[in-house]
Amino acid sequence: MGMIENAFADTGAAASPDFGMNLIFIVIMFAVLYFMMIRPQMKRQKDQKSMLEALSRGDEVVVSGIVGKIVDLDANHVRLEVAKGVTLQVQRGAVGMLLPKGTAQQ
Repeated sequence: MGMIENAFADTGAAASPDFGMNLIFIVIMFAVLYFMMIRPQMKRQKDQKSMLEALSRGDEVVVSGIVGKIVDLDANHVRLEVAKGVTLQVQRGAVGMLLPKGTAQQ
């Protein structure tokens, strides 16, 4: 019976994790999260905003899969010509991508 009592007498001091190691692990995980997810997303938002601000007449853009040429724009809206005589008015923020000149053929 003495052996069993000795086995349970150990307090398990080695089983408790070190607070410093946990803190280092949390800092490393936050750094990975920042550089892998948050920073690239902020860069995409900045690029999208600068692209929307730089739009001008004659630019060819994609809006939800629709390709068109900008014929008129104001602060909030863009008017696209998607075919001869067919124009669409969309919000400026709906423009997804700026295409190289000559891409949209009408």
